[in-house]
Amino acid sequence: MTDRLEPAPRDDLFAPPEPGTLSRPAPQPQPVPPAHPYAAGPGLVTPVPAVGQQAGTDRPATPEPSAGHSTTEPPGVGDREPAARPPARRPRGGGAALVVAALVAGLVGGVVGDRVSDRVDPDRPSDAALPVSGTQGDGAPAAPSRPAGSFADIAAGVLPSVVSLEVRREEGVSTGSGFVLRADGYILTNNHVVAGAATRGDITVAFADGSEHPAELVGATADYDLAVVRVEARDLTPLVLGDSDEVVVGDAVLAVGAPLGLESTVTAGIVSALHRPVQAGEAAQTAFIDAIQTDAAINPGNSGGPLLNAAGEVVGINSAIAQPPGSMSATGSIGLGFAIPANQARHTAEQLIETGRATYPVIGVLLDSTYRGEGVQVATEAQQGQAPVTPGGPADQAGIRPGDVILAIDGRPVSMSDELIVAIRARQPGDAVTLRVRTGEEERDVRVVLQEQASQ
Repeated sequence: MTDRLEPAPRDDLFAPPEPGTLSRPAPQPQPVPPAHPYAAGPGLVTPVPAVGQQAGTDRPATPEPSAGHSTTEPPGVGDREPAARPPARRPRGGGAALVVAALVAGLVGGVVGDRVSDRVDPDRPSDAALPVSGTQGDGAPAAPSRPAGSFADIAAGVLPSVVSLEVRREEGVSTGSGFVLRADGYILTNNHVVAGAATRGDITVAFADGSEHPAELVGATADYDLAVVRVEARDLTPLVLGDSDEVVVGDAVLAVGAPLGLESTVTAGIVSALHRPVQAGEAAQTAFIDAIQTDAAINPGNSGGPLLNAAGEVVGINSAIAQPPGSMSATGSIGLGFAIPANQARHTAEQLIETGRATYPVIGVLLDSTYRGEGVQVATEAQQGQAPVTPGGPADQAGIRPGDVILAIDGRPVSMSDELIVAIRARQPGDAVTLRVRTGEEERDVRVVLQEQASQ
C-alpha cells in the first residue's frame, strides 16, 4: 500500500521549520577535477572554502593613502630650521678601552658558553638532572594511561571502529562517517552519505589505521536516513549499540567522525533534549527523526558517525544540524546537533542486512498541513486520488474519520504533523498506540495497531 503517514502533499509541507533551519551535516564535498565541473546533487552540500580562505575571514589589504593625504609633518613644524647639534666629543682613550672591553666580554662569553655546553651535553652525566613528565623513576618512558570511563579512554577504545566514507561520482566526491556494526565487514552510516552510490558511484571506506577498502551498498532507506555498506574484511571490532531509551537529558556524550574530511575527530558535549521531531532533507527524500539533541559539535562530514555514552556504547547516529534562519546549507555547528536513536538504528539495520530494504509503521491517514489549531487534523478530502482515511486501515478500524483532530499519542500532546509522524515512526509495525481523538466537541481515546509500510 502507499505511504499513508505523509501529510497531504503541499508545497509548504517540507518548508524549513522556523525560527531555525534543520539540515543534514552530511557529506563533505571535495574539490572536483577540472574535467568534471562540480554539480551539487542529492547528499552534497556547498563546498567549504579552502583552509585559510574561508568566507568572511580574509584579511583586508593594507589601505592605500587617500588622495590629498600628507605624509609630511604638521604645518609650522616642518618649516623650522633644525636645531644646531653640539660638536661631537672625541673620546679620551675610550677607543682602546672599548676594544679591550669587547675582547674581555667575548672571552668570558666563550668560557660561559663552553661551561653551559658541558652541562647540556647528553653524553655527560649530570647531578642536576630533573625528572621529565612521562618517564618512570628510572627515566624510562611510561605508558600513557587515562582513567577508565574518561573521554580519552572512550575515544581510544572506539576510534579503531569508526570509519570515513568517500563516494566518488561523475558529479564530484562526497564524504561522511560510519562505524563497524559486525566483525564480518558490515558498516552503518546515513543514507544521504551514500545516496549517490545507489545508481552509480564507488564507495571507499577508510579505517583509522590508514587502510582503505572498496565497499558495496547492502541496503538503504531514505525514510530513516540509514544505510548499510560492506567491505571484504574480517575480524573487525564492532561498536556496541546501547539502549537509547535509557538516555536522559544531561548525559555526557561523544561524537566521533570525520567533520570537513578530518578523520578520527572527537567532540564532547551532553544530551540537551530528547524526542525532537526533526524533518531533514529534500521533499523527495525526507527523513522523519525522533531525534536525540546534543551540543557536541557536529559538522558536515560527521553524518553517519556514532554518538556515544559514557560507557562507550552507541546511543545515536549523528545525522542533522540546525542552522540560523536564512541559512540555505549546512555551514557548521551552532550547538544543536541531532542523532537517530540507536534503538531505531538497530531495528532498521537488521532489516537492511537481511533484505536490503526497511519498513516503517503507519496508521493510514492523510494529515492536513494547513490546519491551524489544537492538535493535528486528518484531511477532509482526498489528495491525489488518496482517501483521507485508508479504507480498512488501522485508523479506519479504530473509528477515526476525515476531519477528526488527533490531540495526543500515548499521552504525549502533538501540535504539528511532524510530531505525530515522528512519534509513530519511532514505533514498530504491530505495536499498539493510544490516540486521543476529537470529533466535533467530543473527545475519546482509541487504540490503533500500526501497520507495516515498505520504505523508500
